[in-house]
Amino acid sequence: MTLVFTVVLVALVFEFINGFHDTANSIATVVSTKVLTPRQAIGMAATTNLLGALSGTAVAKTIASGLVDTRVVTSEVLVCALAGAIVWNLITWRAGLPSSSSHALVGGLCGACIAASHNDLSVVIWSIPSNRFWWEGKGLLWKVVVPMITSPTCGLIMGAMVMTILYLLLRNWRPLKVARVFGRAQLLSSASMGFMHGTNDAQKTMGIIALSLLAASQAGTLDGVPSWLGFLRVAPPSPGQPLEIAVWIKVICALTMASGTAAGGWRIIRTLGHKMVRLQPVHGFAAETTSAAVIYAATSYGIPVSTTHNISAAIMGVGVAKNINALKWTVVERIIWAWILTIPVSGLLGYAFVRSGMWAKWIQ
Repeated sequence: MTLVFTVVLVALVFEFINGFHDTANSIATVVSTKVLTPRQAIGMAATTNLLGALSGTAVAKTIASGLVDTRVVTSEVLVCALAGAIVWNLITWRAGLPSSSSHALVGGLCGACIAASHNDLSVVIWSIPSNRFWWEGKGLLWKVVVPMITSPTCGLIMGAMVMTILYLLLRNWRPLKVARVFGRAQLLSSASMGFMHGTNDAQKTMGIIALSLLAASQAGTLDGVPSWLGFLRVAPPSPGQPLEIAVWIKVICALTMASGTAAGGWRIIRTLGHKMVRLQPVHGFAAETTSAAVIYAATSYGIPVSTTHNISAAIMGVGVAKNINALKWTVVERIIWAWILTIPVSGLLGYAFVRSGMWAKWIQ
């Protein structure tokens, strides 16, 4: 029972770190354009993240039952998976790199499960293609890897297109009028970005907590709990059906992410909002609107995409439309390397933590 609560606690630590790590991405543009002060932006993001996290569970169900064989998942394995994701998040946060907490969690989960199964690669659901559309496929390939490429690509292209259209429409406007109008418009676009971040990112931890309670329920760990703790028990899903998320899990994850958001994430804000390309309110509006639209489409299909990748790519697209030479390509290169390394490194960390647990006889 203590181990179950440990998993929940570590998961919430991950959610808190996600709040100040990834939420910094959603408010970087509105801070860098000086439409809102950092304190105002964090307050807005915390509120919209909370509302977004409570609005659905499609992504949580993918994490809970669509990536690994739940029979190999134990509380110990989940602690190691979360530890791998947390370590990578802290490394990239320290370096000021906007990497993906989502992909860190996926990598840590897959690596930990492979180690727990004694290198049986089949415990990972690699690919279950759909007969109709690729986005209806299941498994790591269709729910993580393909969106990891397509979503930032869409963000890049759409960001450049939206910005180009705005340049054409606003070419006769005075700069002061553009700044004033889009300063107001960016309040809406940044709020939308915060809401969509909550709909996608907060749900990953919901899935992990639900998965841990399912494992504990199946192992009989929760059989002796008092009746008032009966809400902790999670029934296994029917074959082919996703795991249902309990309401209390949504609430606690949403509040934890909002608290993490309030803690801030200034290193990443500086990288996205200042170091990569200089932004004005109209550029921030274009990037945020583009990114929010891409995340909305992914969340609708339960795809756990990266807020980080989307807003970064959208900012790159806006920068290209503004002036391709305005982009600081050395910063872009560092960001892309962080994207590439996130899943493999967090996976290796999760694998190493499980193996260490086996060596210490903590994990059987």
